[in-house]
Amino acid sequence: MSLLEERSYRERWFSSDEQFDDLYPVSVKSLTSEHWTPLKVARKVADFLAIDNGVRILDIGSGVGKFCLAAAYFKPKASFYGVEQRKGLVSYAETARKGLLLENVSFLHGNFTMLDLRNFDHFYFYNSFYENLIGTDKIDNSILYSNELYNYYNRYLYKQLEAKATSHQVRFIS
Repeated sequence: MSLLEERSYRERWFSSDEQFDDLYPVSVKSLTSEHWTPLKVARKVADFLAIDNGVRILDIGSGVGKFCLAAAYFKPKASFYGVEQRKGLVSYAETARKGLLLENVSFLHGNFTMLDLRNFDHFYFYNSFYENLIGTDKIDNSILYSNELYNYYNRYLYKQLEAKATSHQVRFIS
């Protein structure tokens, strides 16, 4: 595929949320409006966070990778990382990454509390802990949910970002 063909191929996927969501099976597409970041938002956030070449941005609770993939497309000189607890969603994200031919994005299977957040310059999360609240729609039942986890994750992230902010400026959007 020539560079022009590759660019045209990618542009097609990023032309609309509906087009992008066709990268995923119907079961995933049905969750898009509540659980995945819209392309317009991903672009604005990428513009805000990827202010320098080479910055490393972590999406906490990356799901099927929509934010990371879109941001990586819009900001090819930044590196985007998604961490997600559900192995199946990481698999969807990785399949989409390969299909979109994006090299500046990676997906990790695990809990964000197991990562050293000092390895990242900026952070993004969209509804990451929301599912732990009672009465909220869940993506699936493959992980544990509880109000205690919601509170723990919020406190943990706050403390990590507070510690990071004392060492240098942090850009944070949720």
